[in-house]
Formats: sequence, C-alpha cells, structure tokens
Amino acid sequence: MCPRLVAYREENRAAYPDWHNGPVHSIGRLEAELLILGLAPGVKGANRTGKPFTGDYGGQLLYSTLLKFKFAIGILGKLPGDEVKLINCRIANAVRCVPPQNKPTGQEIKACAPFLEQEIVSMSNLKVVLALGTIAHNSVLSLFNLQRNAWKFGHNIQHDLGSGLVLVNSYHCSRYNTNTGRLTEEMFHDVFRTIRRLMCPKKIR
Repeated sequence: MCPRLVAYREENRAAYPDWHNGPVHSIGRLEAELLILGLAPGVKGANRTGKPFTGDYGGQLLYSTLLKFKFAIGILGKLPGDEVKLINCRIANAVRCVPPQNKPTGQEIKACAPFLEQEIVSMSNLKVVLALGTIAHNSVLSLFNLQRNAWKFGHNIQHDLGSGLVLVNSYHCSRYNTNTGRLTEEMFHDVFRTIRRLMCPKKIR
C-alpha cells in the first residue's frame, strides 16, 4: 500500500537485520478505556523493538508517566515497556510503518486510516483518545468526518466527539519537543490529570 515505506523498511532491514523492521502493531487490551495515539514508529525505537514507544526517549517519558498515573505497572528498563504492563489503556500509531525522517506523506496516513478505524471500533469501552501531536489529532478527526479548522489541535485541549468519547491533545513526547521546552514533564503530566478527571474512577482492571 505504501511503496516508499516498503523501500525504507527494506533499506533498514539490510542495514540492521536483527531489528523488527516491519509494521508495528498496537499493544494493550482492546477492552481499555484509553487509547494513546502516536505518529509512527521511530526508526531506532519501535522499528527496532517491534513495540510502540519502546527503545527511545519518547517512550521513556510516556511509560514513566503511565506508571505515575497508574495506567501501567512494572519497572522501566533499558527498553521501556518490556517490563511494564499496561492497565486500562492501549497504545497505537496513526502510521504503523516507520517513515523516512519521521514524516509520513498524506497518502501514507490515509492508507493506514482503516487500521485506526478498526482499532477504535473494536474498543467498545473507549472513553478517551489521547492524540500525541497534530498528525494523530487530524487522523482522528478524519475518521469522524470533522473539519480541522473547527476542531483545532492544542496542548491539553479536549474535544467532545459524542457518544461519551473525548479527544485529548498533547504535544508529542519526542526528544525534540522536550529539548526545546515546547513540552515539559509537568505539562505532560497535566494532560494525564485531565484524562483521569475525564475517566470515571473505578477499580483498575
């Protein structure tokens, strides 16, 4: 479906034959109430490990935050997520194959949309979608046929999608955003405080 991504995957497979180098599937239970949606696998992160947000800085911040807010249990190791079990949340990407320079094209995003749609449809208990970055945000809007100019992206902004589902935005937890100060740890934690307020308190499964 995406010749450019296939070519890039084969290039990485030749250079790093021990890496995953393939589409990265979601992790976490479909019964979860929270879906965390990222952009795409990082070339030296999930593309290497085969698990979303593992093996790179963004994963360190994400998984440590999930532990803090009790969306996960375990201990962070060198490969975040390997020793962490998700609780009542699931992690996916808008684009499932690693793109060159971490920049998927519009057509590549569109090609992966059916996978995201199936993801959301299959999560019967879903209450909150956390979109990490503009592409994840826009991907959700497209599925619900919502206009971007009326549903603008903004950090820690919430959008009511109807039927009890809320879209929450956050700047992506990438090293670039944290190094430039666009996103701080406290800002990221504030997003999860919002999510906890939106989700009805209940016994963690």
